[in-house]
Amino acid sequence: MQNEDMTYRQATEELESILRQLEGNQLELEESLKYYERGVALLRMLQARLSDAQQKVTVLLGEVLPDSDDAVDESLS
Repeated sequence: MQNEDMTYRQATEELESILRQLEGNQLELEESLKYYERGVALLRMLQARLSDAQQKVTVLLGEVLPDSDDAVDESLS
């Protein structure tokens, strides 16, 4: 499955599975490298999605909560 088609949960579960495989020390070197590369790709995708979500929350909070500078200015009027 391509990274773009995965939900956050699916990617997290696959990454956890990869970690278990790598920690098991049962893989050949080539297979370990393949799993490691896939894990890095998943981790980057997950970090990007978290960053996007954090930006969205920041924007939404900015729409809901007034800036502290604006609140101070209004109280002085």
